Amino acid sequence: MGPYKVKGIVSSSAIELELPKSIKIHSVVNVSRVQLYKPQVERQKKIPPKPVIIKGEEEFKVEKILNKRIVRGKKKFLVR
Repeated sequence: MGPYKVKGIVSSSAIELELPKSIKIHSVVNVSRVQLYKPQVERQKKIPPKPVIIKGEEEFKVEKILNKRIVRGKKKFLVR
């Protein structure tokens, strides 16, 4: 999610973020949940891998599952 601007420092372990009204969470979060935003390098393109066609359908080869989560009842995977 993000990037979001830091509105202020609440304590040594919590900060307040500038969040859009569409996000229905508390704006004060623990600093362990925040990462420094690193913008994409200029002129760098992320070229997605080409799919493999198997029996007329596109498929991708997954090297490794990095993370998984459930969003609105559906499993989502972060893969390499």
